[in-house]
Amino acid sequence: MSIHFDPANLSAAMVGDEHGLTLADLREGATAGLDALSGFHKLVDDGKYGFPHLPFDTGTVKDIQTYADKLRGSYDTVCVVGIGGSALGAWALDCALRGPHPVQAAFSPKNPRLVILDNVDPSFMLAAIDSMNPKKTLVVVIAKSGATAETVATFLIVRAWLEKALGKKTRQRIVAVTSEHRGDLKALATKEDYTTFHLPDNVGGRFSVLSAVGLVPAALCGFNIRKIAKGAAAQTGLCWKDDLAQNTALSAAVHHWLIWTRRNKTIQVAFPYANKLWGLAFWFRQLWAESLGKKNNRTGEVVHVGQTPVAALGTTDQHSQVQLYMEGPNDKMFSFWTVKKFDDPGRIPKVKTGFEAMDYLPGQSLAKLLDAEQRSTAAALTETGRPNCTFTLDRLDAEHIGAFLQLLEFETAFAGELLNIDAFDQEGVELGKKFTFALMGRKGFGEYSDRFKAYEAKRSK
Repeated sequence: MSIHFDPANLSAAMVGDEHGLTLADLREGATAGLDALSGFHKLVDDGKYGFPHLPFDTGTVKDIQTYADKLRGSYDTVCVVGIGGSALGAWALDCALRGPHPVQAAFSPKNPRLVILDNVDPSFMLAAIDSMNPKKTLVVVIAKSGATAETVATFLIVRAWLEKALGKKTRQRIVAVTSEHRGDLKALATKEDYTTFHLPDNVGGRFSVLSAVGLVPAALCGFNIRKIAKGAAAQTGLCWKDDLAQNTALSAAVHHWLIWTRRNKTIQVAFPYANKLWGLAFWFRQLWAESLGKKNNRTGEVVHVGQTPVAALGTTDQHSQVQLYMEGPNDKMFSFWTVKKFDDPGRIPKVKTGFEAMDYLPGQSLAKLLDAEQRSTAAALTETGRPNCTFTLDRLDAEHIGAFLQLLEFETAFAGELLNIDAFDQEGVELGKKFTFALMGRKGFGEYSDRFKAYEAKRSK
């Protein structure tokens, strides 16, 4: 299992002094990086943050796999009810290990599909329900707090749909993933006797993909969660090394932090050149944005820090976004995600057409073309002074995906230390949630009802 990071095109030697990193920048970054590693290691050792320990929780992995094996063949659909980190991780794993939904094999009890209800748009949600058979659906409801309005509302509808068809057998078709000692979802699961798996209190939603949050849907879909955890565990060992040549996550964090803060690249484009990594790019978008977008640093100083993550897909978005990237504002850096070896390279038939624009391709492969497209895009961006770097996975399998997820989580945590912010809180999300509770009539939120009325009065003027 190997993941390689190539930062060469972030250097001043490649993109110029105005947009690239100098040797002096890198020396400064290396020192700061080791401090970040030490600081984060202490926080983990103190028990404040728990995601680095998840791949080593073999008991939970075994329990999840046993549960999935017991139910195998009794359903053809896994319906995840969740939002944000409670949904994006499951989708990222499904895309990475089976491919995007339009090109997956037909679903069946041997190959159950994944349906994710992560929005409360009624037309979307009701159409999804209409597409499922309640007698062949297993519902996974995921909420750490148990109070997320979107998840609760959707689950109440889905549960009623199941009860109408299954009656008292409904509880056998529901599994809950939530906190162990708190929250209304935990209380309901206990009352109704749902099978329940728990998320550690020191693991936040966007860092939870390698917990039961991501592994329960993955196991139910038939993925090898032991290999996912094995890859993540191997990567974790590398992430604690104090040698940047071996610690890819720390090296990537230092390079991203430097190019962002020293060269004012306030946008990062996550640019996978593999459709199977497309879902992971959306998962990463939440991880990077919610972790590193902060008003205050750890000393309370107002900093309004944040790098905006954008997801682009190669080669598709060469034809929709690269014009902007090449000639628009030079405020971006690009992180290409590539795959060294595909299971099938997609050979192009050796058939001549007589047309020059076609006859250079027969006998070659789609994998070779995809690689040429990525390297050409990187070269073109570099030539115009646009800094970029590349992550390369040896192959797309469970171990590499587990490792890459863990690498990106560590990179994000290290970046938070380099910025001197708390990458694990999310105060900016909470105010909107409280206004929603007030508008929907939840008790205890009268203050926010009054504040919202004041906002509406101001708007009316």
